[in-house]
Amino acid sequence: MLLPTDTVYGLCSTPHEPEAAERLYLLKGRDASQPLAIVAADLERLLECLPELGGRAEAIARALLPGPYTLVFANPARRYPWLTGARPDTIGVRVPDLPEEARAVVAQVGAVAATSANLSGGLDPRSLEDVPPEIRSACAAEVDAGELPGTPSTVIDFSGAEPRVLREGAAASAEALRLVAALR
Repeated sequence: MLLPTDTVYGLCSTPHEPEAAERLYLLKGRDASQPLAIVAADLERLLECLPELGGRAEAIARALLPGPYTLVFANPARRYPWLTGARPDTIGVRVPDLPEEARAVVAQVGAVAATSANLSGGLDPRSLEDVPPEIRSACAAEVDAGELPGTPSTVIDFSGAEPRVLREGAAASAEALRLVAALR
């Protein structure tokens, strides 16, 4: 399925079946050592999928989400190992500020596994027309929300003693780190 987020169009499937994640990797041409993220319509749904995200991780998520961030947290239960790539002890999560059309879909299913709807290393899709034809034709459904900003989410790893910015993206990591520092 192709869904718009607050940043780019995403290639999505159920997060609950390893075979579905495998199809995403194959379709995108992505190395399985790279992680996929769990995307939820709201924080409560995310916490249902990953009940271990309590305490500090939950406080960080509440401070930054919904928004254009992918947050990487410790995954002590090693849930969804087919989504975690080479680091099964961590997991990436998103609660984007979804366009209404996509929010309804994600809310109905609870959460999705997602990655940008481009071929590995390709340009991030701002519109459905930017999604490569081989990906678009392989998807059972698509939601069109028009043109999106086109810059992927900012990725910050909070799994260690100090946060690490893994990718600067749609939102300033400095602002996120400032908000998180204020939580202490």
